[in-house]
Amino acid sequence: MSNAPASLPDDPESLKSLLIEQQQINQHYKAQVISLQEQLNLALARRYAASSEKVSPDQLWIFDEAELDTGYAEGDEGIVTEDDAITVPEHTRKKRGRRALPKALPRVQVIHELPEDQLICDHDGQVLTPIGEVTSEQLDIIPAKIQVIQHVRIKYACTCGQCIKTTPLPGQPIPKSNASPGLLAHIAVSKYQDALPLYRQEKILQRIGVDLPRATLANWMIKSGQLIQPLINLLQDRLLSYDIVQIDETPVQVLNEPGKTAQSKSYLWVRRGGSPQQPVLLYDYDPGRSGKVPVRLLPGFAGYLQTDGYDGYNAVVTTNQLIHAGCMAHARRKFDEAIRAQGKTKKKTGLAHRGLSLINKLYRVEKQARLFSPDERYEHRKKHTQPIIDELRTWLDESRHKVPPTGATGKALAYLDHEWQKLIVYLQDGRLEIDNNKTENAIRPFVIGRKNWLFSASVKGVKSSANLYSLIETTKANGLEPYVYLRHVFTQLPRAKSVEDVEALLPWQVSNDQINIY
Repeated sequence: MSNAPASLPDDPESLKSLLIEQQQINQHYKAQVISLQEQLNLALARRYAASSEKVSPDQLWIFDEAELDTGYAEGDEGIVTEDDAITVPEHTRKKRGRRALPKALPRVQVIHELPEDQLICDHDGQVLTPIGEVTSEQLDIIPAKIQVIQHVRIKYACTCGQCIKTTPLPGQPIPKSNASPGLLAHIAVSKYQDALPLYRQEKILQRIGVDLPRATLANWMIKSGQLIQPLINLLQDRLLSYDIVQIDETPVQVLNEPGKTAQSKSYLWVRRGGSPQQPVLLYDYDPGRSGKVPVRLLPGFAGYLQTDGYDGYNAVVTTNQLIHAGCMAHARRKFDEAIRAQGKTKKKTGLAHRGLSLINKLYRVEKQARLFSPDERYEHRKKHTQPIIDELRTWLDESRHKVPPTGATGKALAYLDHEWQKLIVYLQDGRLEIDNNKTENAIRPFVIGRKNWLFSASVKGVKSSANLYSLIETTKANGLEPYVYLRHVFTQLPRAKSVEDVEALLPWQVSNDQINIY
């Protein structure tokens, strides 16, 4: 249906007004068409294309000569970027050969000897004698070594017949249960680390002749999560005492939740903090996603809070007077989506590619400074990051009004502009990260597990799961093997008599050598 009038006016001014109105209508429809096409291209890219945000350098640098990147600021020729680096295969060869098997594993020697009729010298007939040996190793696995621990408690009596004493049973993780610390650790790590649902574990146990219903396994996990609450409390104290915290959230479905339908969304919140030498990761369940949740999770915290662009974090920033740091990875993701939204027919010379290339330059600086101390990183950023930031800001100001705000590129530019002050906070302190990726990565084990077990049955269950995720992920971040550590905790925590006993079980207070079970 045409928007043109039935008859055109004779007045030149009216014709001019009509022409301007028609041009505005056409621009509106053109913007709608572009937006719909971008949505289609992006949907196809999400379904079929690679999910990585990395783009070939050949695609990023196809600009006019005037726009071609010339590297860092003048005088920085000593810094080699990925664009400038030349890799000579002969000079970058890695050492060949398989890796040595872990020394901590037990060794079972199988001696191979020549039969007696071959122990004769081929030249003079004398008997051969051993002069050494050649050893090679194979990795062997005996699946699911199952054993029963019998607790034999000796009874004592006096000849008078009036006094009888029985040796007390040491504290157990689940009293009056036949679950040992090792079994509980195995089930917990299988579910929360390896994403193996309890119903699959039930089938695996049945294959080796052990009948443990999934309801029993679920009850054990709930009680295990409750058991470690004292450790979780101490970990939270450590997290809140340091002045940098990262936080993120992801949906979780809880079937039996008061006041909510089974299909409703609840959330698992992840906090990452603590000193670099003693990192802490904590998971917390909450039925909602409002700004009240971060306020509850960060009582008394002061310092830097790093998040994505979700406005729900603004309340705790205001309440605690925090310095709010943003996530450059989210800004980069917006430009990557804008590139995908353009489809394969577009030339790779647009604003989205330029924005992504500038942000990737920031990440190359971070890669170079990865092993620096915080003070060295701060100085490195001041010298090499600040010029790129200045260039990015100038480009952003020049580009914001060149594209429709409703398009994918317009949204990416708007996000970068809206989050700008938070995105450059990381330049203030060498301890800060450029993005919130470490916290997002901590969410991945839960997301992978969620794809397998889909939901939690109860609030009590999801809270215990959050505790177990917290301890396992903190364990990994501190360089410990999760099963070995959990077995140690489930053995020693029921016997703890004081806060000092619980503190001795914190991940950085123990080592793999101290709790090695082999």
